Amino acid sequence: MNDYAYVEVDGVRLAYRVWGEPDAPPMVLLHGIGGGGPGDWDTVAAQLADRWRVYAVDQRGHGRGDRTSGYAIDLLVADVAGLLDALGLKGVVLIGHSLGGVVAYLFAARFPERVEALVVEDAGLMYPRTPVPPQRPEGELSFDWDAVLALRSQIDQPDPRWRDEARGITVPTLLISGGPASYVRQETIAELAQALPHGELTVIDAGHMVHQERPAEFVSAVRGFLTSRT
Repeated sequence: MNDYAYVEVDGVRLAYRVWGEPDAPPMVLLHGIGGGGPGDWDTVAAQLADRWRVYAVDQRGHGRGDRTSGYAIDLLVADVAGLLDALGLKGVVLIGHSLGGVVAYLFAARFPERVEALVVEDAGLMYPRTPVPPQRPEGELSFDWDAVLALRSQIDQPDPRWRDEARGITVPTLLISGGPASYVRQETIAELAQALPHGELTVIDAGHMVHQERPAEFVSAVRGFLTSRT
């Protein structure tokens, strides 16, 4: 298992693990709510490390990232900028799952010059939805439950400006949807793909956790998309 390293961004310590050669093109992986930590991206990261320098980040409130007094999607986007600054990474391939996909596409919308290509896994345009109170799992958690509550509330009632920002993404973007077994509204993923000038949509019928349930197919889709652009 890869060891953790840490950077401090605006007083918050973010944790990450890394695979691949130091001089390989950088790739950054962002997990969803309750994700991060060993086991989340391990299989995917190891397979992609033959060509990229892969960084799997534990975002604030998750894994070994700091617990903080407040959580917001815009803060997570700012954390990505701070992480790239701290590590000196430019022209990254940015991959995000679920909430991490939202963070990734908002980052790409705001900082297109910093993103070589974008991959969004089972996340689309966010519209208001009826809140369903999350059930706290039993036992010790690898994430801050307050982060789940705060971030879920923003997903339930998203800032409408985020949809406008997402539709303005200009970098090459692959959207990977989990198909009908996923609880995410798949039409919102297709809508985002259709709105983008350089957007592609691939369906892998695995449910919400595509990169864990079908890692080989996920890696093949990512590799094919990125290879076609080099």
